[in-house]
Amino acid sequence: MGRHVLVIEDEPNIVAAISYILARDGWRVSTHGHGGDAVEVIRRAAPDVVILDMMLPGRSGLEILQALRADAATQGVPVLMLTAKGQPRDRDLAERCGADRFLSKPFANTDVLASVRALAGG
Repeated sequence: MGRHVLVIEDEPNIVAAISYILARDGWRVSTHGHGGDAVEVIRRAAPDVVILDMMLPGRSGLEILQALRADAATQGVPVLMLTAKGQPRDRDLAERCGADRFLSKPFANTDVLASVRALAGG
């Protein structure tokens, strides 16, 4: 059914917006709202791209990202990190942890779509 993106985000309005944008572009979108078991969810889903919120209940997005990068099965999964904290140090930290791209909230729909397309290789 086309390319698959997994959105790990706990804010329902953001999940709905991202899901709508990507589904209109032909993506199969799965969502998950808790950090505690996000690594296992990502392993099972084997998505083409992960959109990961930096601040989640249960486990931070940075901790999830570090776990993904440390696991041979998930280390190559492209990750777009989202955060409400758009400080340069947050971007630097996310990049050091292995984020492929970074967007601050609020974000433009076109930026999400362009980032996910680029991470998926086109």
